[in-house]
Amino acid sequence: MTRYIRHAAAFCALLLIALLVNATRVQVVQSDSLDDNPANRRKAIVRFDQPRGDIMVDGRAVTGSKDTGEQLRYERTYKNGPLYAPVTGFASQVYGTTFLENAEDDILSGTDPMLAPLPLWNDITRAQNPGGKVETTIKAPVQQAAYAGLGGKKGAVAAIEPSTGKILALVSTPSYDPERLSGTGRSVADSWAELNGSSAKPMLNRAIRQTYPPGSTFKVVTAAAALDEGVVTDLDAPTKSPSPYTLPGTTTQLTNEVDGCTNASLRYAFEWSCNTFFAKLGVDTGLTGMVNTAGNFGFNNTGLRIPSSVSASNFDTSMDKAQLALSAIGQYDTRATPLQMAMVSAAVAGGGSVKSPYLVDRTTTEDGDVVDTTGSRSLRQAMNPGTAVQLREMMTDVVEEGTGTNAAIPGVTVGGKTGTAQHGIDNSGTPYAWFISWAQADGDPEPSVAVAVVVEDAAADRGDISGGGSAAPIAKAVMEAAISAR
Repeated sequence: MTRYIRHAAAFCALLLIALLVNATRVQVVQSDSLDDNPANRRKAIVRFDQPRGDIMVDGRAVTGSKDTGEQLRYERTYKNGPLYAPVTGFASQVYGTTFLENAEDDILSGTDPMLAPLPLWNDITRAQNPGGKVETTIKAPVQQAAYAGLGGKKGAVAAIEPSTGKILALVSTPSYDPERLSGTGRSVADSWAELNGSSAKPMLNRAIRQTYPPGSTFKVVTAAAALDEGVVTDLDAPTKSPSPYTLPGTTTQLTNEVDGCTNASLRYAFEWSCNTFFAKLGVDTGLTGMVNTAGNFGFNNTGLRIPSSVSASNFDTSMDKAQLALSAIGQYDTRATPLQMAMVSAAVAGGGSVKSPYLVDRTTTEDGDVVDTTGSRSLRQAMNPGTAVQLREMMTDVVEEGTGTNAAIPGVTVGGKTGTAQHGIDNSGTPYAWFISWAQADGDPEPSVAVAVVVEDAAADRGDISGGGSAAPIAKAVMEAAISAR
């Protein structure tokens, strides 16, 4: 009998060991895969069981959380949702997160270990921290001026503080209210389908995720390359620049919209945007010089984050001379985001240095204790400081007496460059109207804002569309708001 008891006890011990081994396998070895299993709702229930941290603009929350009493308890709310959608993105219980809601999700959801009062505190207690706050660099008056200026037209505005890289405004229109995607009801699915099916693409962040042919605004880059390479040494000296200009190796002739471009000086050609001059100048500078300068400004950079990812702006690295000529005037395959062209303007305003643009000033706990800060840093030197001085002088001429007079602000030094970019089959599409600029108030040691504006559907006849007419007034309003908001 004792033998049977021993056998039974040993068998029970084996069962207990097997149970412990299986529990260990489930709770330790397979824990991550079980946590991430789509059928496991516990993670989502925990995630939405507390209010989400807020995204801040000028010290005020532009987001919030609403207690629904449902299993996924808290839904995201937005104040002035369409105005700030390109900044915040959305946080949806069904469709996930985008932009700052995505890039700073660990802080906002309370899962970042840096929010814990002590190291490893959450691992020991299994507690969840309250969501932290994300304080942006956006200035509300600047954002509002950009949004109002576009007035619902398809387009985008990016504004940067040249000395630091802080993004003061990031606007894309037409926009949408991210709150329409909060919750789990049928209306959310209907909104998702409507927004994604709209031909206006309201959820497309045109400021950082759409690239356009930059047109004549790219002539800033071409001029910088030519000056740095020594192709032009005197801004006012006549050049051997025919008008029209036959693209190398072809019979295609490039013409101008203005007179006086034959053998013009760089100053005159820049002020009045002579296509023939800059097409030939790009060829004379050469592919290597053009590619290097474009890269120094930020073109072909696939890793830029603000902290949301930014689509790479393109300047081809392999072209024949005819293609190079067109690329030098912002056509062919040259493409840029509005943020990239704001960086070009900011580099001119900032003495040739390209600052890394950033959207988050700092992150904090719910109580305001600082978790992390973003400091200013230089990405690269786009051009020689002397070249930047010359470009500032020429951009100022554009606004004072050239194609950009609509951007002039009394008592403020403003530099700018207009652009009208052709696109579509045989250039049949409505041209994009561009304007890039910077502004320096009297008494300020340096420019305080650099802006890029693009308007896709400028309300004018095709022949009348221009960056100076459609985009410059928007840039003016944004610069005035930035100067007033300092």
